[in-house]
Amino acid sequence: MAKTKVGETVESLGDFLHERRVAAELSLRQLAEQTGVSNPYLSQIERGLRRPSAEVLQQLAKALRVSAEQLYVHAGILSPEDGQARSVELAILGDPVLTER
Repeated sequence: MAKTKVGETVESLGDFLHERRVAAELSLRQLAEQTGVSNPYLSQIERGLRRPSAEVLQQLAKALRVSAEQLYVHAGILSPEDGQARSVELAILGDPVLTER
């Protein structure tokens, strides 16, 4: 993976996390409390300055009610091809307009 590609992946992860957090009506501080991840670290992830571990992604997925696999794809840990069988599910989960209900 090229250096710019990694940067783009991390940036898209940050954008995705920010959108999901706003859709869930959570502040960074509230998300930090729910995940046990520090507020400054979450801010750095959202701004694309840090690349979180799989464990942190799992905590974020649980708090934001998205699949961990979806976050892994955004983070570049899994390729989209790995999730082709689940692409419809991922698309539904990734739509900020759709709710769990």
